[in-house]
This record gives sequence, C-alpha cells and structure tokens, in this order.
Amino acid sequence: MTSDLRLLSVHAHPDDEASKGASTVARYVAEGVSATLVCCTGGEAGDIINPAMDRPEVRAELPAVRRRELDASAAIIGFSEVVMLGYRDSGMPDSPENADPRCFARAPRNEAVERLVQVIRRVRPHVILTYGEEQSGYPHPDHLRVHDISLPAWEAAGDPDAFPDAGEPWTPSKLYYSSWARARFLALHEAFGTAGLESPFDQKWFDRPSHDHLITTRIDIRGFYPVRSAALRAHATQIDPAERFWFGLPDDVIEASYPWEDYQLADARVPTELPEDDLFAGLRTGVAS
Repeated sequence: MTSDLRLLSVHAHPDDEASKGASTVARYVAEGVSATLVCCTGGEAGDIINPAMDRPEVRAELPAVRRRELDASAAIIGFSEVVMLGYRDSGMPDSPENADPRCFARAPRNEAVERLVQVIRRVRPHVILTYGEEQSGYPHPDHLRVHDISLPAWEAAGDPDAFPDAGEPWTPSKLYYSSWARARFLALHEAFGTAGLESPFDQKWFDRPSHDHLITTRIDIRGFYPVRSAALRAHATQIDPAERFWFGLPDDVIEASYPWEDYQLADARVPTELPEDDLFAGLRTGVAS
C-alpha cells in the first residue's frame, strides 16, 4: 500500500523544503511514497547569505540560481515534482518587494487558493504538509500567506462546487503543520555543550514561548538526517556551510541528540489515535487512488 500513498508539501521559498521536513519526506520516499513539492515564490527577495557565493554574476541572476538550487535540493530529498505556484517573494514588511503587486502576500486570496487547489486535485495527495498559524518566531509575510491559503484549499479541493475549473475534486485525508520543537533546540544546545562547543542557541531562543504542547506527531528520521544537510547545502546562496546553526555539529550527533521531526495534526478525515508516529496513520489500508 505504501506505493499508493501520496504526500504534498507546501512551502514559501526555495530552501524552506530543506529546512522543514526534508528528512521526513526522504524517509517516506524511501518507503515508496510519492512526494510533490509546491513552492509558492521564487525567493527573489532573498539575499546572498554565503559569502563565497556573493559574486556579481550570481547576484545578476539570483532568481535563476535559486531555482537551480531548489531543483537540486528537491532531487536530493526525493520529490518527484516541483510545482512553482508562480508568485514573487514578498520580502519583509515595509520593504520594496512587499509593495510589489506581483508578490505572494498581495496576490488575490481566491486566486492563490485556486492555484493550490489545482495542484491538489491533479496530484491527489493523501497527506498535506504546510505551515501553522503560530509563526511568531519568524513572521515572514510569505510564510503567513502559505497558512492563509492552505486551509481554504484543504476545504475546497474535494468540493465540486468550489473552483469548478480547477480539475476533478479530490479530498485529502490529513493536514499537518510543520513544527520546530523547543525540545529539539534544547537537546541540540546540550549537545553543543557536551562537545565543548559554543551553542548558536542564545537567550532569544530560550525567551520564545514553547508550542510543544501542540505537537501531535513525531516522525523518526534516523538514517535520513544527512539528507536534510545535503539539501541545505544545495542552497549555496542561502546556506553558509560554516554556519554553526546548521552545521555546528556532525550529522550523526544531531541525529542521535534529537532523531525526530515534529508536526501538528491540524485536521484528519480518517480515524487516528494521538500521539502519532506516522503521517499516514489511518491510511495504510484501503487507500483511495
């Protein structure tokens, strides 16, 4: 039955697919699940974070470079398809990019929802991974917009009266929000200390409120954490390989310190028991095709 299961991940920018849920997707792909990536923007407002890539020829064609990086990352993770939703990066509030009428944050809501519904109806995923409402740690307009369109798309995809020109209705079974667990950064902070290294988790991380009580689903990603690291490195303009936050500890140490990725089950149309250790809990038999 695993080969009949389908997963759809919805992300805001190139590189989000690597930093959020990459190991989970890689695990399921290895099991035979078909995974599709929706990237809502081209990341046009992103800066060049890696000093080694800050060169005139790279800066001159940054959107094209970021698309190549995205394709490389998606191939490493195992996505069978990358779908660009077709909007520009919105940048941060009050930036020139945020005032661009072509940006994702300013797109007509129904238009963006319909574009996502079209993808859902064509791909026919059983599980959708997206972003939750609580994003106070990094309230990027595009991340907030991903949440804003994902919920109505989840509801509309199976409704024959909604967006009748967007394809044959399909009702996905489970909707999840990606989570960054406080337990994870505490475990990694301790691992840095054990190794005698300076931790990148400073006081502002400890001042953040914990939302771990919202986590319903913990996926064991042992054996797949290196996929995440490789996918991050594929985004050479965005990820500095010397950055302690991403690469300050060896992959095996990180994996041993916190061998899970965490999710919040936002809605389900199949019976399941919480807590879960499988995104496809309740879907392993009798899967609709």
